[in-house]
Amino acid sequence: MFLLYEYDLFWAFLIISSAIPILAFLISGVLAPIRKGPEKLSSYESGIEPIGDAWLQFRIRYYMFALVFVVFDVETVFLYPWAMSFDVLGVPVFIEAFIFVFILIVGSVYAWRKGALEWS
Repeated sequence: MFLLYEYDLFWAFLIISSAIPILAFLISGVLAPIRKGPEKLSSYESGIEPIGDAWLQFRIRYYMFALVFVVFDVETVFLYPWAMSFDVLGVPVFIEAFIFVFILIVGSVYAWRKGALEWS
């Protein structure tokens, strides 16, 4: 039987954790001074006057490195809980994790051979 009263604590936490950032934005919007001037409209570069246009086109290499980082970061997020409960889960889960790591290794070898990991 599905009992809703068991989720009271969850809903309270969800409402409070959603209300705090909303209230913070509303309060800062009401209390913050509104001063528009040339200093506020210019881009800030460590106190130095900006030179040129702020809109620059980045090379695709930066995105490739970021994508590879995110893939391996997500891999760590998935493998850490598995490693902590390895003795409880047993051999079938070990095989699934091995297949997961194998697919990621094949993908990284493919990216390496294509030259996606070269900085030059």
